[in-house]
Amino acid sequence: MKNQPLKPFVSDVYFDGLLAGTDEAGRGPLAGDVVAAAVILDPNKPIAGLADSKKLSEKKREALFVEIKEKALSYAIASASVEEIDEINILHASMLAMSRAVAALDIQPEHVLVDGNRIPTNLACSAEAVVKGDARQEAISAASILAKVTRDNEIVALAEQYPEYGFEKHKGYPTAVHLEAIRQYGITPLHRRSFGPVKKIIEG
Repeated sequence: MKNQPLKPFVSDVYFDGLLAGTDEAGRGPLAGDVVAAAVILDPNKPIAGLADSKKLSEKKREALFVEIKEKALSYAIASASVEEIDEINILHASMLAMSRAVAALDIQPEHVLVDGNRIPTNLACSAEAVVKGDARQEAISAASILAKVTRDNEIVALAEQYPEYGFEKHKGYPTAVHLEAIRQYGITPLHRRSFGPVKKIIEG
């Protein structure tokens, strides 16, 4: 099947100031941290091909990952741990990771676009939620790419410690292979004990 052409970004946010986009990767997996990124793009250094990271091939994401880091005015990557996910739930952990990413920018924005329908409560500037923002706003798209590539690389590296789980293939998502590995070998420190499929296996 031929690749569908990418839709152009929607300019539905009007803000005359320093704008950052933030997004996270890893809300759905049963294992690993949730990773977030924040990006302030340079209007004088456009980046072609930005899109929702999930719609891009791995090769394209990797190339854009390098280009974003080279051309952005500022970017930062942060995370919330498995322990934090289990303690405060994945939604709040995602908000925490995004707020950490924004706070870590070496140039602080005046306004933040947050992918989704919620906004972290502790940002130091104004912000707005943009539903499906990773497909509508370039700064959010760039953040989604940084977050996903970073998290995927982290999980692949951890797969070397736990080769029987196949993390390099499913990246921690609840595939049949992953669930069977948990049943056979038990949980690891990477697994989110509060997530239903993991909790069910733990409780027998």
